[in-house]
Amino acid sequence: MVPTTSLLLLLGLALLAPGLSADQCDLTGSWTNDLGSNMTIMAVNNNGEFAGTFHTAVMTTTKEIKASPLVGIQHIKTQPTFGFTVNWNFTDSTAVFTGQCFVDTDGKETLKTMWLLQSHANSIKEDWNATTVGTDTFTRRPEVME
Repeated sequence: MVPTTSLLLLLGLALLAPGLSADQCDLTGSWTNDLGSNMTIMAVNNNGEFAGTFHTAVMTTTKEIKASPLVGIQHIKTQPTFGFTVNWNFTDSTAVFTGQCFVDTDGKETLKTMWLLQSHANSIKEDWNATTVGTDTFTRRPEVME
């Protein structure tokens, strides 16, 4: 039987090990932004590359809004900066997001982002208003138990 002190020491060391820090921010998972859009990021590989889907709640279109693919990259750090591109599959526009993942003192993860949305313009003369800029704050969406 392992003495309680040794067990607590081992547990403490495990929590301080690289990759298991209490302030480690992990982009993998499901997120909701302040406007009700949902994003899911699949596993981040060793190079920081990831893919996922983005389902917007705020697009002006007459077409059905569908989840769209995203691809991105992050720095492999405790509270990483990252960027990703969304190729909207229901409209002729593309969005790019850049931001940072933060962990507060309670362990809550937040993604603070800025984005550019490039809408299709029929000509270079119409391009003057084709780019929209904004910010979003994402919080982790609770996992649904089935």
